[in-house]
Amino acid sequence: MSIQTPEELARLRAAGRIVREMLGAMRQQARAGVTTAELDNIGIEVMRRNGARSAPAMVYGFPGASCISVNEEAVHGIPSKRTLREGDLVKLDVTIEKDGFMADAAVTVPIGKVSPRKQELMHCAKRAFDQAMLVARAGVRVSEIGRAVEYEVKRSGFSVIRELGGHGIGRTIHEAPSIPNYPDPAANEILTEGLVITVEPIIAAGSGRSVLARDGWTIRTADRQPSAHYEHTIVITTGEPILLTTA
Repeated sequence: MSIQTPEELARLRAAGRIVREMLGAMRQQARAGVTTAELDNIGIEVMRRNGARSAPAMVYGFPGASCISVNEEAVHGIPSKRTLREGDLVKLDVTIEKDGFMADAAVTVPIGKVSPRKQELMHCAKRAFDQAMLVARAGVRVSEIGRAVEYEVKRSGFSVIRELGGHGIGRTIHEAPSIPNYPDPAANEILTEGLVITVEPIIAAGSGRSVLARDGWTIRTADRQPSAHYEHTIVITTGEPILLTTA
């Protein structure tokens, strides 16, 4: 969507605050011995307290409130009885609806002490996002976001998962335009002031090829190498973008 009024921006900010609160509460409890279903329930309680709803469940019938993916699982992991272990990388991906508006963010969390390679992968996803924020301006082509992301990822020795990327958001989860994490020539749309999008580097320590798991939802790396994910919902302006899902 493209923001037309101050009220729309205020409602998107409100949705973003709930996403931020959910991620904070879930991250605080993400430790060895906790199940991904338990983390999901923590997020559900925050949603209920704020009068929000799970957007993936609403729009797609996803069997959980939040997507929780571990290690080689890149996105759309289903909360379950799976117990987190020391050394895991867990991706917490939250999208909510509040008063007809949606916001989306994700973070990668280390469980206890993780390997140096996993630590660097996690930091690389955040760096790639930060580099994308330097070019996410009105008048710039969408492909420049992907160029910034992939440059940082490749120079760090990792790969982007090309099948996955950001997207427009606002009234529903996935709106136009798609925001690839590489300089796709087809992503030639011009970013416009007020456009609401997610930017979300989804990267891997291996080849970056992905496959759909047997559950029909989870997307994991084909070579089972670990992945990392970092995401925020932003509003495009002529200057620095407005980050709706950060403090």
